[in-house]
Amino acid sequence: MALSSPHLQKVLLNKICSYKITSKKSIIQKPLGGGGGGGGEGRGRCCSAIAIDAPAPFTSVSGIRWGSTMVQGPREEMEDDAVIVQSDDLDGFTYAAVFDGHAGFSSVKFLREELYKECVLALQGGLLLNRKDLNAIRKALQEAFENADRELLNRLESSEKEDESGATATALFVGNDTLIIAHVGDSSVVLSRSGKTEILTNSHRPYGNNKVSLQEIRRINEAGGWIVNGRICNDISVSRAFGDMRFKTKKKEMLEKGVKERRWSEKFISRIQFRGDLVIASPDVLQVNLGSDAEFVLLASDGLWDYMKSDEIVDFVRNQLREHGDVQDRRTQDNVSIVIADLGRTDWRNLPVKKQNVVLELGQALVTISFVSIGIWLSTMIFP
Repeated sequence: MALSSPHLQKVLLNKICSYKITSKKSIIQKPLGGGGGGGGEGRGRCCSAIAIDAPAPFTSVSGIRWGSTMVQGPREEMEDDAVIVQSDDLDGFTYAAVFDGHAGFSSVKFLREELYKECVLALQGGLLLNRKDLNAIRKALQEAFENADRELLNRLESSEKEDESGATATALFVGNDTLIIAHVGDSSVVLSRSGKTEILTNSHRPYGNNKVSLQEIRRINEAGGWIVNGRICNDISVSRAFGDMRFKTKKKEMLEKGVKERRWSEKFISRIQFRGDLVIASPDVLQVNLGSDAEFVLLASDGLWDYMKSDEIVDFVRNQLREHGDVQDRRTQDNVSIVIADLGRTDWRNLPVKKQNVVLELGQALVTISFVSIGIWLSTMIFP
């Protein structure tokens, strides 16, 4: 599956993501034109390669290079998205986020524009991030996420067309020696420390026997909901998300619709007593120290992790960075959005060779539909 160097260069040149420079010297990742699925104007399959820009002079996050990609799988609509913002808004921290939508793109479209603004406001322009008071940061980000969700619900309810869309969101705030994560949904973040994988997030799903899943199941049951085949009310398979009115402000309407569609009886819904929202947008917030052994951070939607193990991904990325300075082809059956931050602490050219395991090699040959070509350029692009 590896691409030859000339072929890779052609892919990078023809399918590169563009970066918009704003008056505030921020770099906001945008998908290139094209029409088609996703429910949003101008939505297409987006780019299938990454450009990593060198740090701009205005940022204090020394040596960190960023890139992102969004690729549509065989699904009819592309409902994932990603954004990277480097600016003075967060006092030296860079913001990056991945959004994974469902039932339409409008919730993702709202979040990519508004969630950042709410975070900047709640974090007092990055002042709280630099104080490194996790309790204050957690409170601020919970406020920001819940405010964004409240505004999104208002917009969905006032929409002329019925809009039941929702979206997960995982945001990174990366400083020189600190990483803050605010996480809602089933995207995941991993950190490579000298080749060892650290899984930094847990998926918010209403099934499984892990601690987080059991907590989510208990919360849903206490709120009056029920779970069938790993889905809330036999509908949605993620327990934390933005939007999704039918599990928040429109629960009664959801029940009435279910009766009309004969999914459940009037006798059944007469026994239902909701005591809270079944799906919530309250984030898990954690702080991670980035030492000299921290190599890169990778944030991706569930379409990647459902088909590759975290250790396989880290090994694959490290080997590709060492050999080529880029990350090449993989395959998945879901839409995928990915953000990578090379933390600038590793001399990839002189990194000792580490062979990929057999599972990964077989996976490259056997996994079915198109995933992602991520290219990471370690060449210097200094923005004025």
